[in-house]
Amino acid sequence: MDQTAIDNLTTAVLLLDRNLNLVRINQSAESLFELSEKRALEKPLSFHVPGWLKFEPLLREALKNNQLYTQRQAQIELLGGAHITVDLTVTPLAEPSEAGLLIEVIALDRYLRIDRDNLNREHQEGTQQMIRGLAHEIKNPLGGIRGSAQLLHEELDSSELKEYTAIIIEETDRLKTLVDRLLGPNKPSEFIPGNIHEILERARKLIELEAPTALTINRDYDPSIPEILMDPDLIFQAILNLIRNAMQSLEKTNNATIKLVTRTERQFTIASVRHRNVLKVDIIDNGPGIPPALRDNLFLPMITGRPDGTGLGLSVAHAIVHRHKGVLEFSSDRGRTQFSLIIPLEVAQS
Repeated sequence: MDQTAIDNLTTAVLLLDRNLNLVRINQSAESLFELSEKRALEKPLSFHVPGWLKFEPLLREALKNNQLYTQRQAQIELLGGAHITVDLTVTPLAEPSEAGLLIEVIALDRYLRIDRDNLNREHQEGTQQMIRGLAHEIKNPLGGIRGSAQLLHEELDSSELKEYTAIIIEETDRLKTLVDRLLGPNKPSEFIPGNIHEILERARKLIELEAPTALTINRDYDPSIPEILMDPDLIFQAILNLIRNAMQSLEKTNNATIKLVTRTERQFTIASVRHRNVLKVDIIDNGPGIPPALRDNLFLPMITGRPDGTGLGLSVAHAIVHRHKGVLEFSSDRGRTQFSLIIPLEVAQS
């Protein structure tokens, strides 16, 4: 098979000999499995990709019976612990070819993510409209309650009774703050040049002061990322919420660690729009992970796994990223939870 031809395919293509060692691999496969052809050839793929080992009995069966094999939405673990979802097709080749199997691997994660993002956006927008309507109904009488309590407070002579009116005033203020957070930012965003690393450092220092126990925050920044147009105050709030959420999840974790990573990525799709370049900020913690029951609705308001949580931090962060025409993603396993804030750079540079 012409190597130039298979290198031009977007589908990952691998040729294996009858001992399941790699004979050829195209550039799409190198990118998908995060390996180089020079290192990969003449070895089983499982030598570099741990999750491939579970497919080897099926590959041997396909060789033995000379039978085509297909598997949809297969999960494959990579060397670093990440997982990818693929469609897999195995075709036995007739002898005397040097290869025994032709394997085509189509990566599905991007398409699944796009579908999930679009669905999440629809749910989020519908829920936010309902929440805003309810919040307005709550907010309207709060001003009257607080004003009446203040007038009553000034007329009372008894310090004991004034304690009750002070509680009313304090609680209405707390409710107003909560409602304002539910309503979200109340002014149009003003996009100005901002340095993402300065924002991250500001949030990091604040979290280190807040942390009730020992917390290590590691940084892995790409210094080549330029200033971008954004609403710096809102982006700071989104990042602060994400790091604070990570910190709070680490309260019972030994050697609590948060890692902040910045990168740029090319050809990334957000809400069915493909962007040439995006900024990606990862907040990674080594906590217990997100409970499965919360994952499908994690960005909805009032969803929280903590008894004292408001359930607004992630919802607010999601709304801010959405305002920047970006996306907020997460993956979570025990010992590693990652939130990724992704903003299209071409929007920031326009």
